[in-house]
Amino acid sequence: MDVRFYVDPETNEPHINSHRVSEEEVVEVLNRPGEDRPGREGSRVAIGRTLAGRYLRVIYVPDPEPDSVFVITAYELTGKPLVAYRRRRRQRGTR
Repeated sequence: MDVRFYVDPETNEPHINSHRVSEEEVVEVLNRPGEDRPGREGSRVAIGRTLAGRYLRVIYVPDPEPDSVFVITAYELTGKPLVAYRRRRRQRGTR
């Protein structure tokens, strides 16, 4: 999968860095999302666990090119959203 990242014009680095998320972690979640559902304005929301055990929410847009995405942002899932995600996973019988 080809993954491009939104670059913050102020820092000239991927926006995900401001959320302390690495490009590798984003790719891990996109390759094996626990959930992948529609977002706003044509975006998608992937939620999943990294190999290190962090839960991330990744907001992305599918590129017109096959097997390619543009990542807008990603951040760690904590608190009530994480509890709700885990509950949904349990209800489906998966972890």
